[in-house]
Amino acid sequence: MTVLKDAELDRLTLGFVPLIDCALLVVAREQGFFDAQGLEVTLSRQNAWSTLRDRVAAGLLDGAQMLAPLPLAMSLGLGRAPCDTLAPITLGRHGNAIALSHELAEASGAAYHQDPATSARALADYLSRQTDRRLSLAMVYPHSCQHYQLRHWLGLGGLDPDRDVDLTVLPPPQMVEALEGGRIDGFCVGEPWGSLAESQQAGRIVATGAQLWATPPEKVLGVTRSWAHRYPATLARLIRAIWEASEWLAADPAHRRQARDWLALPPYLDRSVSHLDHLPLNEAPIHQQLCGSDVLRPDVDAAALFAEQMDQQMRANGRRLDRATLEACYSPVHFDAATHQ
Repeated sequence: MTVLKDAELDRLTLGFVPLIDCALLVVAREQGFFDAQGLEVTLSRQNAWSTLRDRVAAGLLDGAQMLAPLPLAMSLGLGRAPCDTLAPITLGRHGNAIALSHELAEASGAAYHQDPATSARALADYLSRQTDRRLSLAMVYPHSCQHYQLRHWLGLGGLDPDRDVDLTVLPPPQMVEALEGGRIDGFCVGEPWGSLAESQQAGRIVATGAQLWATPPEKVLGVTRSWAHRYPATLARLIRAIWEASEWLAADPAHRRQARDWLALPPYLDRSVSHLDHLPLNEAPIHQQLCGSDVLRPDVDAAALFAEQMDQQMRANGRRLDRATLEACYSPVHFDAATHQ
């Protein structure tokens, strides 16, 4: 059994965005795993990734659920001043859905298929016949798997995401309303927003991130490097509590139903999960993964796919992504020490 040192802090505030892959933070708080580690944790809901990013960098949050590429983007100074940031534990893999408005899906014939290129080609064929139709597609943040996966999917159909469509940034909780209101034609976002769009007949899922990318993490716990260095024992206890929440979640289907009920509380996801009977884990087509050391342990090689996308963007501006920064962001050293891997 791992023996952890006394925490330097006993009260923490962690940020999250209302998505299913904040579940481990919610479970750790509601089931008492944070308490068992001597940590009193407040979970602070943030509706936009840019706001969450800035609050972590400014020290207003001790850490947060983050898009997996975000710690690397922060460390490199992409989108804001550089702030060395680490991802000491993964909070989930997969979970993203690409959805088109119900009207567009019907008109184009785009539908979910085992091969995601099928729906992309259907959309491209439809657009080739439209002389006055330019799509607006939303993603959650420029440096996100959702952005890169949306571009990948469009490319499978022969569409140029910079020329053939307009890409816009929207916070996840605004996606379904924007789709219903006709302000966007589709989106790529994490659950539960894709399945909610389908349940409300506002949209149709036509591809998923799990189809497009096999291994990369989707969400991570992000903390600044300075915070990790100042509070190493606190970080170890934080990792341990999240890991234990994952083990608990995997142990019994009843636990997944309980986790869904916690997520449905107003401070967390509220009515956006009302269409779910339970917390769907590794179920088709989304294949959300939240459990197991193989899922939670940071993996530099698994992060390389989105890092490659970021490197391509940086090269266009005369910069290069260095391997040392990538390895520092996604090193498993803190996870291994806390869980005694």
